[in-house]
Amino acid sequence: MADRYEYVPHPLLRQRVRDVASGVEGELMAVINEDVSNSAHPHWMELAYIRGPSGREFSTSVANIQSTEFHPSQYT
Repeated sequence: MADRYEYVPHPLLRQRVRDVASGVEGELMAVINEDVSNSAHPHWMELAYIRGPSGREFSTSVANIQSTEFHPSQYT
């Protein structure tokens, strides 16, 4: 049986991020390329695991995360 996940390096690991889908902010704990399929045909997605203010971790698509740090170049 093949592994159903693998850790992926990400520049925002251990930094404060926001999940744009839910608006929740927290610390990015891991990014994992995960087989999310329930069938014999694999479907791989990169999921971001964020530790929210409650201390519990939740997952979201990597495309939904953004840094909460202020970057002046974003606003010019």
